[in-house]
Amino acid sequence: MYEYRVEIYGVRQAEGEMNRRAAEGWRVIAVSPNIAVSHGIVVIYERQK
Repeated sequence: MYEYRVEIYGVRQAEGEMNRRAAEGWRVIAVSPNIAVSHGIVVIYERQK
């Protein structure tokens, strides 16, 4: 079974946050521009429970 997490970041903070989540066992499965507010990115993570 998998669990998922959705995070919204500013572009400058994204790399550090993705590396921090990777250390916790999360894997990035999708990245998309945050079109709802016209700036930043939406990152979707997955990890096995």
